[in-house]
Amino acid sequence: MSVQPGWYVDPADTETRRYWDGEGWLGAPIPVDATPPDGPPPVEPPPAPVAPAAPAASTTPDSATGAPGWSPPQGPPPGYGPQPGHGPGWGPQAGPPGWGPQVSPPGWAPPAGHPGWPGRPPEPRPHGLRLAGYGRRFVARLIDFGLVFALNVVVNGWFVWRWAQEWAPYWQEVFRRAARGDTSADGLPMPGEQAGSLLVAILLIATALWLAYEVPSMASGGQTVGKRVMRIRAVPMAADQPLGVRRALSRWSTLGLPTLLWYCAGLGLVLQLVDSLSPLFDHPLRQALHDKRAQTVVVEVPYRTEPAPSNDRNQPPGDTP
Repeated sequence: MSVQPGWYVDPADTETRRYWDGEGWLGAPIPVDATPPDGPPPVEPPPAPVAPAAPAASTTPDSATGAPGWSPPQGPPPGYGPQPGHGPGWGPQAGPPGWGPQVSPPGWAPPAGHPGWPGRPPEPRPHGLRLAGYGRRFVARLIDFGLVFALNVVVNGWFVWRWAQEWAPYWQEVFRRAARGDTSADGLPMPGEQAGSLLVAILLIATALWLAYEVPSMASGGQTVGKRVMRIRAVPMAADQPLGVRRALSRWSTLGLPTLLWYCAGLGLVLQLVDSLSPLFDHPLRQALHDKRAQTVVVEVPYRTEPAPSNDRNQPPGDTP
């Protein structure tokens, strides 16, 4: 998929930012910490032609006038001439028999790549940060799902138990008939009227718990607990700043709201699976569908190196320089 037009950090020089029009870079780079203008950069006027400078007149006494009695040399000294070559019969050396200039095989062409880069383009670095790998993102999501599941066990456990009780007579009879080899469905006990209401309540509570767990933490710092453990975070593509509530809610709703559609023959689960696998097929920014909707990208959090504390005991006594 193509990258949306906008101002991005130049992969060739992470200290500058350039405008990407969807097919190539436009205009001159600007410092990475400068605020980019809205839209593409203005077209630069062509440079004005420079007239060649006139040769400066020589002011040495040996110029055209010269000193009294001086005359310019008439030619090379006697006996001087062009230097001969490397000897009689010398000429350019030919290659061995059968040798000729190397040519490309028929039908060969250089590999396609980004305009201006031969071969494969370098990996983009949004705001100078490396893109998060698929493995880190997968493990972070597993950690978050585990924590949300634990919240559901505490808050939603009673509703799940009541829903299972409504369906228990039906499944017990199905297994009893299967053990006898009876495949008929006549006379199976159906669940009570509360089964449907309980399922809707379970899905609403599960969705609300996921919303309360993810949106506030993503809005403030771009990280959930799982992302903090795996040292990754989500940042806007426009600038390295917090997502904010609106962007965090837009990002979560693409993946979280389909939970309510689990009631429709598992349709919501299919939509969530497609969204979760979408980064595998997105290049070069590895954006999931929820990233594309919120215009975010997931990057690695660099390790901060603390400066070594100064040890005054090793300094010699006396005045400091």
